[in-house]
Formats: sequence, structure tokens, C-alpha cells
Amino acid sequence: MIGWLDLAAGASGDMLLGAMVDAGVPLDVPAEAVAALPVEHVVLEIEQVTRHGLGATRVHVRTPPSDTARTWADVRSLLAASALPAPVRDGALAVFERLAVAEARVHRTDPEDVHFHEVGALDALADVVGVVACLEYLELDRLTASSVALGSGSARGAHGVVPVPGPAVLELLAGVPVHAGAVAAEMCTPTGAALLAARVDEWTTLPALRPERVGTGAGQRDPAELPNVVRLVLGEPADPALPRPVVLEANVDDLDPRLWPGVLDALLAAGASDAWLTPILMKKGRPAHTLSVLCRPDAVAAVQAAVFATTSTIGLRVLEVGKVALDRTQAAVTVLGGQVGVKLAVSGGRPVNVSVEFDDVAALAQDLGLPVKEVLRAATAAAEAAHPVAPGPPAGTPPLWR
Repeated sequence: MIGWLDLAAGASGDMLLGAMVDAGVPLDVPAEAVAALPVEHVVLEIEQVTRHGLGATRVHVRTPPSDTARTWADVRSLLAASALPAPVRDGALAVFERLAVAEARVHRTDPEDVHFHEVGALDALADVVGVVACLEYLELDRLTASSVALGSGSARGAHGVVPVPGPAVLELLAGVPVHAGAVAAEMCTPTGAALLAARVDEWTTLPALRPERVGTGAGQRDPAELPNVVRLVLGEPADPALPRPVVLEANVDDLDPRLWPGVLDALLAAGASDAWLTPILMKKGRPAHTLSVLCRPDAVAAVQAAVFATTSTIGLRVLEVGKVALDRTQAAVTVLGGQVGVKLAVSGGRPVNVSVEFDDVAALAQDLGLPVKEVLRAATAAAEAAHPVAPGPPAGTPPLWR
């Protein structure tokens, strides 16, 4: 199963936690993880709310009053002394380590000296441990997320007024696709940013999947501009669309025509499925040829290189095309004492086309001193007798070429 986070309204620890509980993670999962922390008693409560008409789950973290400003060393010791399962403990440590490094860069100090202030409070500890526990419970193969809305304007923090996006948020989301969003306020908190930076595997629009569950987690505010929610979409990966075959084309009016047979041979040797010429008339009445080359997506680079190496063209048109192809098999027949290869095109389990390998026919005719047309006639008759083509339309629909 994979997950996708819709972060059009930003992210915070409680929004992420609400989305996961709303998506079906039992509240006991984050609650038991929080209870394993050696801190004051913390209670998680859920509330069903609406944001712009959307039903959502809001998780309240009920904590006793506390003005403790923990350092990174304090949080590390606290988590190490907890009764958390190792994956949850290690995941939470990774989140707080990112926070410490980001805060240290912002304040130009050592991570060990960082005082977390807001993110060291009990509710932030509960958010981080709770979200990590939920993700471990879901056992996702991959967690993806959209671009993150960060907000704009300014906000007041422990150090005074800070710009939005907050400096620590930008540090945490370095290299991640972000945008300001519609609300002139903080839309992504440092806790939310650290969780995203530590846990998201890929930043993308909604990936190809078959949705099974959707969780919607609400934030505290209810701005007029948009629903203040994080959505978590869970589902199985959908089969991705396979790359389509490609036709490369070029109009050529200045190549010695004696070179064309060698060009076509070189393109087939480079991996082309087929190559052909079409006579055309170009500007100023100049006779020319359109070179067309059909190839698989994985052969495009080699075939392009062969076109430029063997012709005088300086550009190519690249066209994705659809193709229907019958299944093909190889066989052989004995003709006039020699072996001739046979190609069979099969649909619905029966041959619908039978053709002989002309190069084998020509070589056998030369060996026998016979006209090629006689050997061709004999080989075709032998192939059709050995592999009769059933009358009537072929059964089934031939598959798209992949």
C-alpha cells in the first residue's frame, strides 16, 4: 500500500495525526505510544469537525501546564528511556534530530545547544511520537506528498516576531517543492515540516493508485481562504502506463541515394523495430525522402545516434504511436534437402499468417543452382502445409504492443 498527503493547506503535527486516525488508524496506536513516554500524563482526544463543509478529524493533545524548554540532548535521553518499540523510538529520534540541526543552522549554534521551546513542549512530543507510530502501523511501501503550502506574513514565536515561512521550516524543507499558499499566516509548523522531511519518500502530484481509504485531519484554525486540512489517500499502486513506441522522422534531401540501404541496415542493427523511406517533394521542387524509424522506448537513444551518424539530417521529429501486434513464433521446414526458417503470426492460439525467411530461400537457391522463385514457391508450400492457417477471422483481439 502507498500513501499520498495532500498538503495544499500546509501541515502540522496534529493535522497529520488527525489524517491518519481519520484514515483508519485506531486512536489506541498513537495513544499507547504517547503513554510510553516518561513525561507527564498526556491524553489524546478526537473531535469530528468540518472545514468548509468537509468532515474531518481533529486530534486534541491534552497536557498539563508545563514551561519546560527541552534541549536536543533532553529529548534524545527522554526517547531513549521510553518504552517505545524500536521503530517508533528511532523514527521519533530522526524527526527531532532534523529539528535540532535546522534550529542550529538558523540560530548559528551547535545542535546540542538547541532549546526546542515550542517543539520541545509535550504536545509536540505527542504529535511526533503519535504520527511515527501511526506510520509504522500502516506499514506503507511508500509515502508520497504534494507540494507544501507554507504561508506568508509573520508570526510570533519564542524568540519574537519571525517571518513566515519560518526559517527553521525552510531549512527542514530544503530541496522540497513548496509554495506560499492562500493564507497569510503560518501554514506549516516546524513539527509538521520535520515529520514530512523525515518520512516522505517522494514529492509528487497524486500518484497512480487505486484509492481505498482517505483520511482528513483538521488544524486548529478555520481560515476563510481554504479548508485547513491535510488529506491522506491510501491505496494500492495502479499499473503505470507503459511507455509507447516511438517513430523518429526526418526529411532528407542531400544524401547520396546509394547510402540509404546501409542507413536502413544500421538503424535495424541499432535496435529499430522497422525503418523505411517515403519519396517526397520538398520546397523549391527538390526531390527528397522521409526517413521513418519505429523503435521501442528503450532503443530511442541508440537509434537517434545511428540516424545522426549515418545521414545528413540535423533534426528529428519524435512521435509516440500506438501499435497492435500479433504474437510471433519461429519455426523451420525442410525444402529440397535444406532448412528454411518460418515466421508464424498467432492470434487466439492459431496461426493467421505464415511467411518464410527470404534470406534462407535465397541462400538455398544459390546452393542448389535453382531460380529463387522456384525455391520460394516450394518453401511457401511446405510452410503452409506444416502450419495451416485456419479459415475465418482470428479469435480474440491482438494485444497492444508493449
